[in-house]
Parts: sequence; C-alpha cells; structure tokens
Amino acid sequence: MVSMGGSGVFGIGELARRTGLTTRTIRFYSDEGLLPPTDRTHAGYRRYDAAALARLELLKTLRELGIGLTEANEALAGNASVAELASRHVALLDEQLRVLRLRRAVLRAVAKNGSRLDEVRLMKDLAAMTDDERNRLIDEFWDEVNAGLDINPEFEAGMRSAKPGLPDDPSPEQLQGWIELAELVQDADFRRRIREMSEFHAQARADGQDMSRPDERTQEQWNGWLDAAAAAMAAGNAPDSPAGSALAEQVSTELDQPAAEFADQYEVGLDPRAERYWQLLATINGWPPVPTRTPAATWLITALRALP
Repeated sequence: MVSMGGSGVFGIGELARRTGLTTRTIRFYSDEGLLPPTDRTHAGYRRYDAAALARLELLKTLRELGIGLTEANEALAGNASVAELASRHVALLDEQLRVLRLRRAVLRAVAKNGSRLDEVRLMKDLAAMTDDERNRLIDEFWDEVNAGLDINPEFEAGMRSAKPGLPDDPSPEQLQGWIELAELVQDADFRRRIREMSEFHAQARADGQDMSRPDERTQEQWNGWLDAAAAAMAAGNAPDSPAGSALAEQVSTELDQPAAEFADQYEVGLDPRAERYWQLLATINGWPPVPTRTPAATWLITALRALP
C-alpha cells in the first residue's frame, strides 16, 4: 500500500515503516482484533489512522517487554492498567530469573566438580527447591530425631533455628553444600545417630541436668581445651603422653568431674557428621567457617580415659 499521509490515514506498509514491524506482524495483529482497521479502500485494503498508529506503537512496546497478546489486549481495551500488567509481569520475570540463576549455578557446579549424569539430575532437583521446601526438610529431620523426647526448649530452638538460606545465585560451593546437607539429613544412619544424642540429652534432663546451650564462657573454655589438644596432636604427642595427661588433669579439675565420666558423656555427642552438618550450614549461609574439631575431641577423650 502507498502511504495516504495527506489524509492522516496509513496503509500497512507505512505502519511497518514507521514502527519497524513487519507487514506480516501488523496483519496478524489486525486479524486477531488487536489493531482494527480504521477503514478499507474499495479494493478491500486496510487503512489506519493516527490513533491506530499510536495503538500499534503501544502494542509493540508491551510485546517488547514480554507482555502476552491477551494481556496486551486487556490493556489496550482498558480492562487492565499498564501498571497492573507490569506488576504481574515483574513477578513472572522474577521467577524466571530465579530459575535461570539456579540453572546457571547447577551448570557451574557440574563444570567445576565433573559431576556424573545421575549427580546432575539430583543437583537440579535439589537446587530447584524453594526456601519453604528446604526449611521443611530440616524441620522434618528434627521432628524425627526429637520425637517424644523432653528436650530443653532453648536447646531445641537453637538447633531448629539454623536453616539453609541458599541465595538466588549460589556459588558452586554453596550449591554443593546444600546437596550434601540434603543427603545428610535424609540418611537413615545419621538420623539414628542424632536420635541417640537426643535420647541421651532427654535422659540427662530427666536426671536433673539443665542441658541448655552452653554459654559463651563455657564454649570458650571448651574451645581452649580443644585448641590445646590439637596443638598437642600437631606436636606428635599421644593421648597417653605427659602432655595428654596434663591436659586431661586440667579438664577434669576445671570441671570438678571424674575424667572417665566426662569422657563418656562427651563421646555421646561426638560424630564427625554432626560437625559436618554445621559446617555445611555455614557454607550455604555465608557464615564464618566452622572449624573441624572432631579429631582433637577424640584425642582429648582418649587422654581423659588414659588417666589412672
């Protein structure tokens, strides 16, 4: 069609030139009712006025923003405001971006770790979980291992409060950490072991012990003993060496408790997987790293039992 600009009416070819859209696209919009022609020539060619041109420009903008044809038609018909459409579309884009970031994170982790095909599928499924689904997995773990037991409320609340907050764009380490944590809390043997710890806790509480979380001073004291044990180990000292005996005597004296008795109590809560649980949470959440203390704790328990 030749432009009929003198009368303020345009053919499809002129609309295409002014908007950058193809004539095929404009015809499609017109056929779908999104761009009704203003008039037709005697030969049946469609003609459009300035209002139609403005409508087409708006339609083009909405489509470039990813708004669907149905929603765009709602806006053009006045049945929905552009602000409402934008709000709906932002929510949709946010979800699409979340999925794309997780896919990228999975691919980065696969490339870094050289994962096998079965690992890739597991990684994808676990990465796609929502925050609520991840939290539910952790809550179900604690529900099972503490079921029916009288656990100190403060202690239990502290255990449950730590949740895996995987960011929208996790690093390979964070994603791998979440996968390992998800596998760990679903491991039957690990659940059995933590259940044993919870049963010991409940029995000690029934026997009159407070069993609340250790205060900062107590925690620092324990960390000091473990640091000393680690240093003794690094120096090549055996648990039954003079260095081991001296540290065991110090611990027993400061606790005012027989060494063997404390060793038995301490060993109940000793499992490298329990320590790994907190290390993984720290990695996922970007917390300060949790040091590995199980070897030092095992050395210290052996030293306590070696005392006469």
